[in-house]
Amino acid sequence: ADGLNNLSKVEGWWKELAVPTVVTPHPGELSRLTGLSMEEIQSDRLAVARRCAGEWGVTVVLKGANTVVAAPDGRARLSPFANPGLASGGTGDVLAGAIVGLMASASGGEAYDAASLGVYLHGLAGERVREELGSAGMVAGDLLTALPRAIKELRGE
Repeated sequence: ADGLNNLSKVEGWWKELAVPTVVTPHPGELSRLTGLSMEEIQSDRLAVARRCAGEWGVTVVLKGANTVVAAPDGRARLSPFANPGLASGGTGDVLAGAIVGLMASASGGEAYDAASLGVYLHGLAGERVREELGSAGMVAGDLLTALPRAIKELRGE
């Protein structure tokens, strides 16, 4: 979050990027990056994420209920998951780590696909934690132990 907050103070920050980039703001962070109000962002999350991805040339993961993943070329996906437990501190760091790990292991794979898969696995892990423990009190460490199980589930193992 601090990185995105600092970027919001740098005019044209996206012009300095040399590699495929994924940004993972929640609506408040995206508000600071764009100057849009939270209401403007929340009223059409899909359109705002697509516009930002296109303008900035990055993959945008707009976190929240039914997280939006938007590519610079206009493609977008919505997460099927809306779990309030995923809004607790540190869970966004788990998401970012999952995305980066997938990007690194994809041997040149596309940032958009890695972000989409990371968002899905993060949401699936969150659902499994909620089933086991409930969403109240969910912490990032719970997701870390659930992610390998989510991967196995997705693979049908």
